[in-house]
Amino acid sequence: MPVSPAVVSRLALANAVANGAIVVTGGAVRLTGSGLGCPTWPRCTSESFVATPELAGHGVIEFGNRLLTFVLAAVAIATVVAVWRSERRDLRPLAVLTFLGIPAQALLGGVTVLTGLNPWTVAAHFLVSIVLIALATVLWLRSREPGVGRPLLRRPLALLVTGAAAVTAVVLVLGTLVTGSGPHSGDVDADDVPTGDRMGFDVELVSQLHADAVFLLVGLTVALLVSLYATDAPGRVKRAARDLLVVQLAQGVVGYVQYFTDLPVALVLLHMLGAVLVTAFTARLVWSVRGPASELPLHSPLVPASAAR
Repeated sequence: MPVSPAVVSRLALANAVANGAIVVTGGAVRLTGSGLGCPTWPRCTSESFVATPELAGHGVIEFGNRLLTFVLAAVAIATVVAVWRSERRDLRPLAVLTFLGIPAQALLGGVTVLTGLNPWTVAAHFLVSIVLIALATVLWLRSREPGVGRPLLRRPLALLVTGAAAVTAVVLVLGTLVTGSGPHSGDVDADDVPTGDRMGFDVELVSQLHADAVFLLVGLTVALLVSLYATDAPGRVKRAARDLLVVQLAQGVVGYVQYFTDLPVALVLLHMLGAVLVTAFTARLVWSVRGPASELPLHSPLVPASAAR
């Protein structure tokens, strides 16, 4: 029996939420110094797959994050099965990619533990999750429509959207360099003893580069939003750009406050949640430039200006 579009959409949404949640919980692992709460992999200790009382709170936090991987895997598998049993063949590549990212992340997480929380593998672990969040977001949004239609924007505006997405990627990468060089790089062992294992960049320099990239991103998004309203672009694209700008500004405020208040843990965790939201809303903007399968492109002579709103 074919799976209904509503079921596919609900599972796709659960998949997107789960991918975002595991990033936030992973941030909690790092910020509490619990990255080596389970000192080995795939077992938690050399003799146990679960956290032992000797590992105390750090072990519980790290093992709990590992358990969430199984929840995420179950949701991803259910999504793949539902998509395969539905009539939406166009969703299959996205569903498969989001699923394949989970074992890849598990292996990368294992390497991270076995290398004593090497900051480069920690950064890679985070960035792969960001890619999966973007894919899962697009999968959910596409599942709510009958199929992918033709472009709704003219080339200059479409290039602005692409530019904003590219700069977002740069901002996120620079953010990992800031974190990997700072006090919340996760460079402590299970006994809260600093290991000194950081990326080694000058924190002020990479922080300034990160801030400059954020200013560029906000500027591009403002320029895009103004252009969209000036050209009477489709409402879905306007809303996506507007909402993304709001999230970017909120994330920027949190970033500056945490920097000038010596990086309190709560704000750093909130900033990680902001990175998840920026990723999701950027993916939504990229998704919005192509209409549903039933829509004609904005520049088609068959589409009146009023219908594009």
